[in-house]
Amino acid sequence: MTGFVSATYANRRFSEILGQAVRGETVIITRRGKAVAQLVPFGRPPADESREPAWDRLIATLEEGLPLGRACLDRDTLYDR
Repeated sequence: MTGFVSATYANRRFSEILGQAVRGETVIITRRGKAVAQLVPFGRPPADESREPAWDRLIATLEEGLPLGRACLDRDTLYDR
């Protein structure tokens, strides 16, 4: 999961922000509303922003479901089986 925090907040709450990264989260640090840095767990490459739209489309497709003839494959159906 990716979270956004201001540089001021990150400076004041660094231990908390670092803990989020240790737990596997990516934290984007912003300055004046623009992303300037990214804190990620060690050993994992930073998120590739060009992939974000693809993930968004995948999640939307799973939420809406895919029509398969008479049935519809959605996230709930997928995990019920």
